[in-house]
Amino acid sequence: MKFLKKFLSPAARASLEILYFGFTKIPMLFFVRPSVVDISPANVVVKIPLRRRTRNHLGSMYFGALAVGADCAAGLFAMQLINSQPEAISLIFKDLKAEFLQRAEGDVYFKCSQGAEIAALVARAAQSEERVELPVHLTATVPTQGEQPVARFVLTLSLKKKS
Repeated sequence: MKFLKKFLSPAARASLEILYFGFTKIPMLFFVRPSVVDISPANVVVKIPLRRRTRNHLGSMYFGALAVGADCAAGLFAMQLINSQPEAISLIFKDLKAEFLQRAEGDVYFKCSQGAEIAALVARAAQSEERVELPVHLTATVPTQGEQPVARFVLTLSLKKKS
């Protein structure tokens, strides 16, 4: 995938990496087809499209698809930083807290703005033999419904250097 750096934007490259990771490791990611809308050292925005695969019986986004989007947006920073480390680090989410505020009746955008904190966590994990954790906050919005969040998530990111 390194040859793609020349030809693709960082968001497009990250989208392909997520799809590849989903296809090879976590089929649910591949199934819902997330894409990275924006990525920088501080922020990431991941989109999950509302379509037949992600829709519930009421025509809004199924809460499981919303959880996949939160997982993807929160884990993307950590995955990219871990891949740049010489040490092997395992990533897992310890828990998930979700607050569903209104029905998501369009494509959902998940925003995480804790890039610097996640980078510091990865650096701590690389230096320590202990498990390190960080609560990661995300907001889900549907731009076609306005700027109000449709959901808020807190996932505890847990990292540990593999021995």
